[in-house]
Amino acid sequence: MYEGEYLNGERNGKGKKYHSKDILEFEGEYLNGKKNGQAKEYDYDGNLIFEGEYLYGHKRKGKEYINGNLEYEGEFLFDRKWDGKGYDLNGNIIYELNNVKALLKNMRMIY
Repeated sequence: MYEGEYLNGERNGKGKKYHSKDILEFEGEYLNGKKNGQAKEYDYDGNLIFEGEYLYGHKRKGKEYINGNLEYEGEFLFDRKWDGKGYDLNGNIIYELNNVKALLKNMRMIY
């Protein structure tokens, strides 16, 4: 179920999508039917699992949570973790991704 703004038959503006009648799945912004802008997503139990920004239907940057604990914070590329930090249950950094630097380094090696 969806409640929110439409334009020309597509989701545009602020809206909410539900897993079922009373369980919120997504609240945020849409553009031409795709998630675009600030958003929050929730699991079937109502726990926050993502808060951040979408761009043309894909996660761009934000925070992912597991059981209420921050698991990842950073940027995404087509919904995949790209540049950021991963955390354990105590909030300690357990890994860092820096794909932009690696990509630029590889591009310099090619040219």
